[in-house]
Amino acid sequence: MTELLQATDRFMSGINRLMVFLGSLALVAASVILSYSVASRAFFGATTDWQDEAAVFCLVGATFLCGAYVQQIRGHVGISAISTMLPKAVNQARVLLIDVASFAFCAFFAWKSWTLFHEAWVDGQVTSSSWAPPLWIPYIMMSIGMTLLAFQILLQAFGDVVNPNKGE
Repeated sequence: MTELLQATDRFMSGINRLMVFLGSLALVAASVILSYSVASRAFFGATTDWQDEAAVFCLVGATFLCGAYVQQIRGHVGISAISTMLPKAVNQARVLLIDVASFAFCAFFAWKSWTLFHEAWVDGQVTSSSWAPPLWIPYIMMSIGMTLLAFQILLQAFGDVVNPNKGE
């Protein structure tokens, strides 16, 4: 069981690194797009219909695709005052309960994101702007990101159950 968990963790770690790379590219793309938008408006008085939406799509991708990596390194904001005051067994139960609740929320969010993606894909939904890019683009990024995040939380919860003393 431990070997399977470790192999899955290594596989997930590789996927998370890929998502961080893609998220980094998306952030660079968003900054280039927004800088171009500002410059073209300032110097040429050009209207920029597509830039805002393209930058938002990039930021949505970066945010959702990198969520599992942040969870993997436990890089989210947390308040450790309670965990230091609780007995070890109670704290381990607290962490597991939080992981289970977080998994349930993220799994539900992922499921709803996949339904939104499917609807946007089948119905050919687009944004209401004059550029009108397809809505399946941000929905697929949300779906993949939340699925990876839910899986990462589940993986860590299993790891906490199999090896409760990890990290000591």
